[in-house]
Order: sequence, then structure tokens, then C-alpha cells
Amino acid sequence: MKLRYLPLLFVPILFVPILLSAQRAPRVHLKSKVAQERHLPFSSGVVVGNTLYIAGTIGVDSNARSTVTPEEEARLVLDHVKQVVEQAGMTMDDIVSLQVFCSDLANYDAFNGVYKNYFHGDYPARAFVGVDKLLFGASYELMGSAVSSGK
Repeated sequence: MKLRYLPLLFVPILFVPILLSAQRAPRVHLKSKVAQERHLPFSSGVVVGNTLYIAGTIGVDSNARSTVTPEEEARLVLDHVKQVVEQAGMTMDDIVSLQVFCSDLANYDAFNGVYKNYFHGDYPARAFVGVDKLLFGASYELMGSAVSSGK
């Protein structure tokens, strides 16, 4: 074997401990109050290392009897996301990516009018996707990820 290939043998040795530690990172499963009370089969969020994975979240209750405006529902869904983020010890500004699923794209401006009040400075990367229907007649469903800034 030529000596010029010898350094390549050390590359796997350097990265194996990093990969193994990433695979063993403890996972913390977060459950919202509603998820706990109703024994729902999902976590509201999962923290792995310094990253939070936020489950699909809606702003309406399956038992809701009255309708709300698009702005009120946007506030409700963002408040639910905020609760999960804070349960993980983070802030909304730690969110790096959000996907917004919306059953009526005419609500885009209404959503943005509320959304911008939840962040300070830069916004997360985001997709706003039109869908036919959401659970319980919701107008919005959000999911995303956050990375702790360590503040």
C-alpha cells in the first residue's frame, strides 16, 4: 500500500465515535396536556440532543362547538407550538423550520399577520402548503424543528 493512502485509513476512525454518540443521544418525548389527558398515540415533540422535532399541531379542539376566525385559529395553533417549544426549554426563535398546511390558501395573509408576532428578528425557513382537509375541520396544521441556541 502506498503511503499517500494511509491518511484515508484514519478518516473512519475519526468519525466512528461521532456517529456512535449521535445514535445514542437520549430522546425526550414531550406530550401536550391534551395528548396526555386523551392518551393520544403520539408525542407533541421529541428532543434529540439540542434538536426538537415538533409534531403536526392544530389549533382547534375536536370538541369545539364554535368556529373561530382565521386569525384566532392561527393564534391558537401558534400558541400550541409555543407550548411544545417551551416545554423543551427553547423559545420560538429557536425554530429553524416550519411547514404550514392550510385548507384555504385565502387565509395566507391572515396567518402571516399573526405569525410575524411570534418571532423576533429573523424568521424560520417555512413552507405554506395548500391541502384539501385537515383533522377536525382545522384551517392550519404546523410541524417543524427547532435547534437550541443555548441561551
